[in-house]
Amino acid sequence: MIVVGITGASGVILGIRLIEALLEAGREVAVVVTDAGWEVIAHEMGKDAAAGKQVATLLKERGIANDLSRLKEYHNSEYSAPPASGTGNVEAVVIVPCSMKSLASVAHGYADSLLHRACDVALKERRKCVLVPRETPLSLIHVENMRAVLLSGAILVPPVPAFYSFPETVDDIINFIIGKILHTLDIPHTYFQPWGQD
Repeated sequence: MIVVGITGASGVILGIRLIEALLEAGREVAVVVTDAGWEVIAHEMGKDAAAGKQVATLLKERGIANDLSRLKEYHNSEYSAPPASGTGNVEAVVIVPCSMKSLASVAHGYADSLLHRACDVALKERRKCVLVPRETPLSLIHVENMRAVLLSGAILVPPVPAFYSFPETVDDIINFIIGKILHTLDIPHTYFQPWGQD
């Protein structure tokens, strides 16, 4: 199972697209959306997208035909959920987008929610913890928190577009970033051509 967390930073489409890509790859996905994450989904994807606060409903409305039986959703206060335990059969945790608040919580072991606890567990169990921080410009506090999570074993994947792939649409840029996240998870994909291949 791969846990995908969506927090209250801009770029929630990255989290939604990653969930879709993981389901397309046949993976089990556990989703945790913070309250602020739902607010940003409503702002960036439309109020209807956040109605009911169910990712499965959002995916259906986007026309995703994947088997949603592999999708589990947990409330961020649900500490009894599998991602909160080292025995919870979690392969990796990804926060995308990752707010600076969540980055700070992970950096300092402040497991005040299911999502932050899932990251804490991933780091202590030496599992992959991928953070996609969405902020610019960065303060020294942000940089120091990034340094702390890197020293703890997390992987940082800032959503930086690549122009060597000659993106023509916003979707092309999103796909590149999703491909980079999948690459860190060792999941094969076709979201971009590896460097050096035509």
